[in-house]
Amino acid sequence: MTDQLSLSCIGVSYKKADVSSRGQFSLSLRAQQKLLEAAQARQIQSITVHSTCNRTEIYANGTETKELVELLCAFSQGNPDVFSKIGYVLKDEDALNHLFRVGTGMDSQILGDFEIIAQLKKSFIRSKKMRLLDSIFERLFNSVIQASKRIKNETQISSGTTSVSYASVRYILDHIDNPDQKNILLFGMGKIGRNTCENLVKHTRNDHIVLINRTRKRAEKMAGKFKLIVKDYADLPVEIRKADIIIVATGAEKPTLSKSLIHTESPLLVLDLSIPKNVDDDVLDLPNVTRIHIDELSRITDNTLAERQKEIPKAEVIIDEVVEEFIDWLGTRSFAPTVQALKQMMEKLEQQALAQHQKKHPHLKSEEATLLSQHLIQKITNRVANHMRNSDNTAESVKTIQDVFNIPSK
Repeated sequence: MTDQLSLSCIGVSYKKADVSSRGQFSLSLRAQQKLLEAAQARQIQSITVHSTCNRTEIYANGTETKELVELLCAFSQGNPDVFSKIGYVLKDEDALNHLFRVGTGMDSQILGDFEIIAQLKKSFIRSKKMRLLDSIFERLFNSVIQASKRIKNETQISSGTTSVSYASVRYILDHIDNPDQKNILLFGMGKIGRNTCENLVKHTRNDHIVLINRTRKRAEKMAGKFKLIVKDYADLPVEIRKADIIIVATGAEKPTLSKSLIHTESPLLVLDLSIPKNVDDDVLDLPNVTRIHIDELSRITDNTLAERQKEIPKAEVIIDEVVEEFIDWLGTRSFAPTVQALKQMMEKLEQQALAQHQKKHPHLKSEEATLLSQHLIQKITNRVANHMRNSDNTAESVKTIQDVFNIPSK
């Protein structure tokens, strides 16, 4: 893209990979941390990684995509052969545009899902703390956040069903008779689990919602907010027997709910919001169990989808504007040192010329002369900067200025 930014992106997403395949390449928080530590050991300067229910992606500056695929496969259950079939590799402008579409919810399974930007922010912050986010990358990701905010505030693309957590509640309301009277068990209090809990409280009048998390404290915090019931992790088998609806939003690497835990002949709806799958396929052997996974929920449309799709052109205009602002900033950054060096050189010449004139003309008012020369210097440097900003080949223009004025390149 430029000498300063050579953006690479590799990833696996819902577009080409089903739940099982995405699960192979998903990365736990611990695995993401280990991957970044390995990147440090390889002396990769700028890199971020995020893994959600819809996608796992790595972005880096100045790193070959082959090396990024190696890192992904080293810390996930995936392998390069599978990645070559279901993964994607993007460079420069393609990677840049993709990052903006992901961060603004334009590339989400459910159009306008803004949960992704919070997840991206966490990945940016983690990389920055590890000194794996240079100033250019930081500016880039701040631009993505800016675009996301503008789209959310200036368009209606986030109206209606815009997240998996809401889609799961919408599914219950649309497919279960008397949902307010059902016993609901919500297992897992991560980001999706908490959002699902909030949507359950907001859109139902159910007072039979039980929360279970491996760490009870996190469940208690959410329960206290909405006056819900909390049970210990050890009580999971008992609560499964009581439940009419089970929502699984755990972050385990292996299934946490299987046929062996289900001992009821009553109709049971199980919603699995986890990647990789946290509900074992063997539950489908039970005739009374209906399991719906995240991909199926994401295909559910509501009556506002068509309205949200009308907002896509507005959102794309905003993305184009913010991308252009970033590229302009990047271009300015590339020639700013040369312009500054030119200004310093002219100021030095100014001081030398002023000293010579003062010897010949002792009564010369140096303040007025300096003010005039500084004004001229600023006009010259502004013209040079504008020329390079509008140049079709900024690098060539920079080199010309450096050659003419004998300014060393850095």
